[in-house]
Formats: sequence, C-alpha cells, structure tokens
Amino acid sequence: MPKDAAVGEFAGLVRALKARDGRSYEALGRRLSVSASTLHRYCSGRTVPEEFAVVDRLALLCGADEEERRALEAAWTRADRARRPAVPEPGAESEPESGPDQKPEPEPPFASGTAPLHPRVPGLPSARRRRRWGWVGAVCGALAVVAAVTLGAVLVPGKARERAAEPPAPLTWTVASHVWQDGCGHTYLVDRAPDRVPPPPAAQDAEPWARAQEAVHGGDTLVRISVQGRSATEAVVLQALHVRVVGRAEAVGRPAYRMDNGCGGAVTPRLFDVNLDLPRPVARSVAGYDASGSTGRTIPAVALPYAVTASAPEEFLVNARTAGCDCRWYLELEWSGGGRTGTVRIDDGGRPFRTSGVRGPVYAYDTTLSRGWIPSS
Repeated sequence: MPKDAAVGEFAGLVRALKARDGRSYEALGRRLSVSASTLHRYCSGRTVPEEFAVVDRLALLCGADEEERRALEAAWTRADRARRPAVPEPGAESEPESGPDQKPEPEPPFASGTAPLHPRVPGLPSARRRRRWGWVGAVCGALAVVAAVTLGAVLVPGKARERAAEPPAPLTWTVASHVWQDGCGHTYLVDRAPDRVPPPPAAQDAEPWARAQEAVHGGDTLVRISVQGRSATEAVVLQALHVRVVGRAEAVGRPAYRMDNGCGGAVTPRLFDVNLDLPRPVARSVAGYDASGSTGRTIPAVALPYAVTASAPEEFLVNARTAGCDCRWYLELEWSGGGRTGTVRIDDGGRPFRTSGVRGPVYAYDTTLSRGWIPSS
C-alpha cells in the first residue's frame, strides 16, 4: 500500500473504477492510450497521473456519474500535491534571453488558450493551474471568456473573426508538451556545464525541471493533445491539423542532456509526424504502437475528419522533429459542429513551441558510479 494516505485514497478510487468495468488492464489501457503497466501503477498507487484528464476518461468509460467524477478529481488533486516534490516553480515568465542562438519571437497572429477536459466547467483553467495561479487567475480566466463572448472576440482567423457574439467552441482540449518518448526518453538543450545541471527528473516532473534550466527541446518535441466535445450526443468533427512555423534560425550549440532512465511498457497513441526541416511542414498521420503486451500491436493511423463527443474523447500525439533548425511553431486544429466551424490554436501557453536540432556535446546521466552527467557515446 502507498505510504501516503492521499495517494492511497486516490489509488483505491481508481481500482474501484477498474473493478466496476471488468475489463483487463490492457483492454482499458488501449481505450485510454496508456500502457497496461501504466494503468496498473495508477491502481497500485506507485504513480499519480500528471494530468487528471486520463483518469476522467477512465471514469467516463466505467460509467461514473458527475458526483463520482468530482470526488475523483478532488482525490487526484490531494494525491498530486502529496506526491509532487517540493521544487519551487519559476516566477512570472520573463522575456526570452537575447543571444546568438535566439531571435525575437514574432507576435502571435491571434489570441490562444486551452480549456480543461471537463464539460462541467467550460472555460476555466485546469486543477493544476488553479493551484498555480490561485483564485485570481481563475477569476481572470472566467472574466476573459465573458469579455470575449460579449465583445465578439473569436479565437479563429478569417470570416469567423467577423462574427458578432460568437458562442464558445463546442469542444474542450488540454495540451502537454513535455512528453517523453515511451515515457522515458527525451533530450533537452541546456546552456550549462554538466556539473551545474541537476539529475534527470521523473517524467511527470519534466516541465518544472525544464523551465528551471531554461531548457529547449532537443531534436524533437512531443505534444499530447486530448480533445472532447462538450455534448455527449452532438459530435464535433476535427477536420484538419495544420503546422505553423513562425520562426527559424540555426540549431543552437548548447550541450544536450538525455533523459533516458529506463522504460516499461509503452503506448504511442494516434500519431502525427511533423518534419520541421521542410519548407512547409505538414502533420502526417502515421500508425502508433502498443508495446505493453507480450508481442505488441500496431495502433492504426488516424484519418481526419474525426468525430469526438463528451463521452468519446480522443488523444493525439504530435511528434515534431528537426535536425538543423531552431524552430518556433504552433498547431491549428480545425473543427466543425452544431452548424459552426472554427480553429483552435494549440501552443505552449500562448507562446510558440520551440524545438532545435542537436549541435553541441551530448551527455547521459550515470546512475551507478559517478552519479553525474557523463559524455554519451
């Protein structure tokens, strides 16, 4: 049993959901786009999910009602606080540093934002952001939504921008950009010597670690997008996914630090591959892979258009890669539903994602002898 009572309480609720459904870990994991071993760790309390969205999808699959989902979210919040290490988060986001390997970022062409993956609270920040920003941030977010609807500010380009008093979009989405390949492999570029870089974090703590080191994604950036409709009966059709590159420079020469620290079973969800080195990158749908079983299985490539509802969410993984570019980019997701169309901008909290090719020395962490960063062969 987990030592921490909050983690144990949360794990017990997840186990109860799994027992109610009756399906195996592997069968449920396929529906949730996680491995069977990952779902087992949630049930045993060995791991607390980084985001509530995956557990909320489990609750929906297992027929949980609104009250049960709220109790589950409250338990996840307590467990997340208890399990998360006491690492001070960076303060207000500062202006990007200037230097030979960084160019000023262009102004975003229109506003952007993300909404939580819960139809019951449309437009408010996620549970983790509410903790991070406090009630002031939550109130400001709600006021921003009200102002946007009142003034007719629509978060899509073209004709939709001209519409007056456009109602909110009929879908919600969450974005995670510090996703590691197979849950264990990733490379960060950090402008510091090896003796000044702390050990690799656990995968769920990658974002605060990377922000504290002012790290840049090295070689590729994996962006996980979870999307669902607001209605359980009316589908929202995801029409297309576009890539917008807003800045290009030579790949930075910072040292590269590999996060590989051992892998379990892995699931690559519905996957889009993006080659940022092309003049006009596109999101190309490719097959995923589930390595959690004894032999593994291929997850078929997704074909857009694709329909989602509140009770049938979907998760996509975008793998944006580069060898020679220091690229700044974001995604646009086109949707249609309820007689309306629109475009959602998917970015890094209002800023473009940043991915650079690896040009400097590469280091891996030695967990046995030196317990420090050593040159990687």
